[in-house]
Amino acid sequence: MIPHAALQTAADRFGTPLYVYDASELDAALGRVRSAFGGAQVYYAMKANPNLTLLRRMHAAGVGFECVSGGEIARAEEVGASGDRVLVNGPAKLPGEYAAGARLGATFVVDREEEVGLLPPGSRALVRVNPALAVSTHDHLATGAAGSKFGVTPAQAPGVLRALRDAGHTALGLHVHIGSAIRDAADFSAAFARLAELHPAVSDLDVLDVGGGWGVGADLPGIAREARAAASVFGAELWVEPGRYLVAQAGTLLTRVVGQKRTGRPFLLTDAGMTELLRPMLYGAEHPVTALWEGEPAGTWDVAGPACESGDLLARDVLLPAPVPGGLLAIGEAGAYGASMSSTYLTRPRPAEALWEGGEWRPIRRRETPQDVWAMEQGLE
Repeated sequence: MIPHAALQTAADRFGTPLYVYDASELDAALGRVRSAFGGAQVYYAMKANPNLTLLRRMHAAGVGFECVSGGEIARAEEVGASGDRVLVNGPAKLPGEYAAGARLGATFVVDREEEVGLLPPGSRALVRVNPALAVSTHDHLATGAAGSKFGVTPAQAPGVLRALRDAGHTALGLHVHIGSAIRDAADFSAAFARLAELHPAVSDLDVLDVGGGWGVGADLPGIAREARAAASVFGAELWVEPGRYLVAQAGTLLTRVVGQKRTGRPFLLTDAGMTELLRPMLYGAEHPVTALWEGEPAGTWDVAGPACESGDLLARDVLLPAPVPGGLLAIGEAGAYGASMSSTYLTRPRPAEALWEGGEWRPIRRRETPQDVWAMEQGLE
């Protein structure tokens, strides 16, 4: 955990809003995954946080990357990943993404039947199965639900595997990913059981990729036991794709108090909002909020950002000491889908990022300027 004094130092040095990451927690999260899943190959779901410094740390630790866009494939290549350390996923891959993945020797995750004919010749592939389950997460995060856009049905999977082999591709195995921020291990058990039901129709598998989606505080050893049991049914190697789990707890968004007001509710106004942290508005996500000024709890506040949007709230009903103008708030569990989903809406430059490592701060992304935001609009008249 980063000391409060160090957080204050970072805010003073780099300004706010500011994303900071704890290197020791990044390492600890990866350690928990490897301890639970044993020899499983770990692929980091890059969409959670694609900062190049974090990617280089993971690459050096032997972690592969799951990429869902051409830009993410380019980032994987930039940090030196290739071959069996790169997965290319997504329901609507573009021609350039197939080409980029093939150049790196990546494994493709086939998301629909017609994709078999779109793969580069001689590709390695997994078939993504949608187990059609109701899971304990927000609807927008439930990728394994019957109504989601992802994967093929269990009934279609054997035929897609055969079609891959008939087309000269290497059909490695099956893939499943049921969503994100899921804490109930029973959801994963149900998904893995749905895959196991496909045996022996698809008995010749080399790989079972069980995705990720484990929420902070999930029973990782229990989930891992279920995953290993499913893989053993097929005699397959186990792959996992954690994203949020590896980076969420390591990241904190620092924001300063701008002011306060009371209308129908008490609002604490801050210099960060939906443009820096969209998850509360998009998913109803709840992030822990800590005041870094002293004082006894003096009331509850809705923490609100500067955007002209009623939904621009970082948290509701937060118990805080009496507000201090310029006081610093730490928004926790913000390392995943915080900086990566930040935007320049309202021409708000995206925040800087810094890494706490060995008792020192290391800047890993500079703060944008308004000129950065409009740079791509220049010289086109």
